[in-house]
Amino acid sequence: MFGLDPIVLAIVALAAVSAGAVCYGFLFSRMETDKKAASRVSRVAAAEADKSNVKAARDRVQEMSKRRKSMQDNLKDLEKRQQENAKKKLTLKSRLTQAGLSITPGRFYMFSAILGFVLMTLAFLLGAPVMVVFGLPIVAGLGLPRWILGFLIKRRQNKFLTEFPNALDVIVRSIKSGLPLNDAIRLIANEGKEPVKGEFRRVVESQQIGLSVPDACSRMTNHMPLQEVNFFAIVIAIQSQAGGNLSEAIGNLAKVLRERKKMKAKVQALSMEAKASAVIIGALPFIVATLVYLTSPAYMLILFTDPRGHLIMGASAIWMSIGIFVMRNMVSFDI
Repeated sequence: MFGLDPIVLAIVALAAVSAGAVCYGFLFSRMETDKKAASRVSRVAAAEADKSNVKAARDRVQEMSKRRKSMQDNLKDLEKRQQENAKKKLTLKSRLTQAGLSITPGRFYMFSAILGFVLMTLAFLLGAPVMVVFGLPIVAGLGLPRWILGFLIKRRQNKFLTEFPNALDVIVRSIKSGLPLNDAIRLIANEGKEPVKGEFRRVVESQQIGLSVPDACSRMTNHMPLQEVNFFAIVIAIQSQAGGNLSEAIGNLAKVLRERKKMKAKVQALSMEAKASAVIIGALPFIVATLVYLTSPAYMLILFTDPRGHLIMGASAIWMSIGIFVMRNMVSFDI
């Protein structure tokens, strides 16, 4: 077998390399052109992608600004309504409705007059002075029924605040299960506890006469003027204007209301000592005066028989009223 000549192999290899170099020389310019074209296309595509991303980001910012503006306008409108409602003086009919009483203002005035007449008769039969006979029915007939009415309103509001977060949790669970907001509100109106049941029934009745859900919820503050109800109306109004996760918003509101209730209870517990001290200090002059009158009546009667005693009692009543008012403001906390 004949071996290959190394010179021949070298010539063949040199010819192959030369042919490859010639081909590369001819194809180099085309390869560079294709490479530059591909690079230019990639840059154009990246620029278009960046432009679309910038446009999408700009659109998102504009949408967020629109939603923010809508929320701000809605909040300003609600605040304006609240200020208008606050300026309006509550009528006796509104206060009776807030207390959950079904009597008319005429019957309320009639009961007040009957109470004043009964107290005047009792004072006359017991031989009280003329000023007491005519002053007691005026004070009791006008002041006592209204004080009782205010007490009933406050008690009903406290019951509402106790049950309201539970009602919001029911609404959240209903929305998560697929029910619309109208059906969730109707569920509370049918199966809730009073007074939440009655207030949501008014919302359902307002919807039946043509009002929207936000307007019906905002009207709830007319019968239950509480900040918690105002928060609920704001959440519903914002969701209807700007959209969003309603169940999450109402769930957060229920959590906030429970935290507010805990804070109120904590503040009340911490301020009980100051309130007890204020009550003792305010009642001490009356207790001392009563004990002195029981032990030495002649010593105290001069205040009732002498004109200077009347002046002293009037000035003392004014100063005591100022002191009680100041102490009351010092131990009262609004959250």
